[in-house]
Parts: sequence; C-alpha cells; structure tokens
Amino acid sequence: QVQLVESGGGLVQPGGSLRLSCAASGFTFSNYAMSWYRQAPGKERELVATIASVGGSTNYANSVKGRFTISRDNAKNTVYLQMNSLKPEDTAVYYCTTRRFGVRTWGQGTQVTVSS
Repeated sequence: QVQLVESGGGLVQPGGSLRLSCAASGFTFSNYAMSWYRQAPGKERELVATIASVGGSTNYANSVKGRFTISRDNAKNTVYLQMNSLKPEDTAVYYCTTRRFGVRTWGQGTQVTVSS
C-alpha cells in the first residue's frame, strides 16, 4: 500500500526557516518524481516544487524560487522541502505527492504557519 507521511511543520516567525520531510513506502521510491503542494485557507491547492526521479532536476513555483529547496534521499525513501525566508503568505497545509500509473497519491499534510 502506497503511503506518504509528512512531518516538520509548525509555527515560525517571518524570515524563519522550516524543513519538511515526507517518508514514502509501498512503492519503488527512486523510480518516481515527487512533488510538494500547498493549500491555504480558502484557496486552491497549488504546486510548490517537483523533483525528478533520476538526475535530481527540480522545478519551483515562482512564488518560492530562491527561498525553497526540494531534495530527495532515495536510500531513505524521503523527500524534503527546505523553506527559508518564510513569509506570512507561505502559511498553508503542505502536502507530499507522487503520481504512479495515472493515479496521484497524497499524504495527510502538515500545517505551516508563518506569523509573528
């Protein structure tokens, strides 16, 4: 059974940093691209960052470029999102996701709140 479990969210002041983790199980992690999405209250879920299965190529939403870094450790079946210079508008539930055979699987999400 495919499972994605996020962790690392919390409350942080503007300008601060957080590192999110997503532990994957139930599939061959290294074969699939992984992504982070986020959903703020009253807004649609949006793509934050994606990392390829091989080679490590990455893509970011314009709103987080230069501040967030996605990475993966295939030996640990884990994908990370390092978030620096956080802003109040980064407040959202962050989800880890992958798509296999046309089916997208989501984690349960982790809350990130940026506030003073």
